[in-house]
Amino acid sequence: MTSPVVSVVIPTFNRARVLPRAIDSVVDQTFADWELVLVDDGSTDETHEVAQTYRSRLRDRLIYLRQENGGSSAARNRGIEAAQGEFVAFLDSDDEFLPRKLERQIALFRMHPALGVVYSVYFYVDLAGRRHPS
Repeated sequence: MTSPVVSVVIPTFNRARVLPRAIDSVVDQTFADWELVLVDDGSTDETHEVAQTYRSRLRDRLIYLRQENGGSSAARNRGIEAAQGEFVAFLDSDDEFLPRKLERQIALFRMHPALGVVYSVYFYVDLAGRRHPS
């Protein structure tokens, strides 16, 4: 298997309930050359089972790592170490990407190779489902 263009790193801790939404937002990207590095930071809920369900579907595109709880920074660093992509994108396990996020950001990197970091605005959705801009 050749290395992907983008490694999406998701650190997670006890978020089995919302993790599928985050993973699905990666699967649904219009830019398809990615791998997903999921770092389970010592979860005690059903996170492992959620990961295994996706592992059977995504196969080699999902790297699942489990470690003792060390915090989100330690989990992100472990994800970076395991990443095989040319670029790394971070996604928190209770967040989601819009469908064209990776496509747009990789296009920007390709247009301006001197860029070191690309980020975007965000919005949050409240419990009533209303979007709020950043």
